[in-house]
Order: sequence, then C-alpha cells, then structure tokens
Amino acid sequence: MREGSLGVAIVARQVVVFQATRSHKTRERFLDVSTFRPFGSDRVFLATNSPKARIKTSDILTIFPPTDVDRTQTLLPGSMLQLPEEAVTEFYLLSARQQDRYEKLWNAWAKEF
Repeated sequence: MREGSLGVAIVARQVVVFQATRSHKTRERFLDVSTFRPFGSDRVFLATNSPKARIKTSDILTIFPPTDVDRTQTLLPGSMLQLPEEAVTEFYLLSARQQDRYEKLWNAWAKEF
C-alpha cells in the first residue's frame, strides 16, 4: 500500500476512512494510518480524536482505487478530507453492513437470556 492510499477499516469498533501515512510492504500485518469520520455533508471527513492509528490488515473493509485517491481533496492536511461521491457511498454501505452485523449479534445474545 502506498503512502496516501485511502480505504475503510474498523478502528476501535467504529467504521472509519483511513489514509496510509507511509508506504507499506505486502507482507506487513499492521498499517500506520490517519483515521477520519464523517462530518456533516458535502462528503467531508474530519480526523478522529486519535487521528494516528496502527491497524491490522484484517480490519480493512476496502481499499479505494487510485482514481478515488486522485479525486480526493485535502481540505486541511492531516485533519480534513473531501472524498468523491462513489467513495462516500461505499463508506456508508459498509457502515450500514457493520451496524446490521452488530445488531444481529446483539439480538442473538439477548435471546439467550
């Protein structure tokens, strides 16, 4: 993964957009990234409370294609991104899917009691 690559991952049980802070080799198990969460509308994502993270590669839900990275605008370096519409749509789809998964787990657990 190249420095600046974008994707979606689960960090601290939340679905976030991440940006690689350095280039990583194929066999690395952990990635150094900056994390972002949605902020209002206009496809803007704001840095999380702990913007620097080290995530496991198994926590990655998707990596955006280089064309999305090229169309991403950095509004404030390290603290704000504006993603293309397709990337935002995919982010919300993955967020909804993860929320459904948690709700099913919760309901299964609640039925046991």
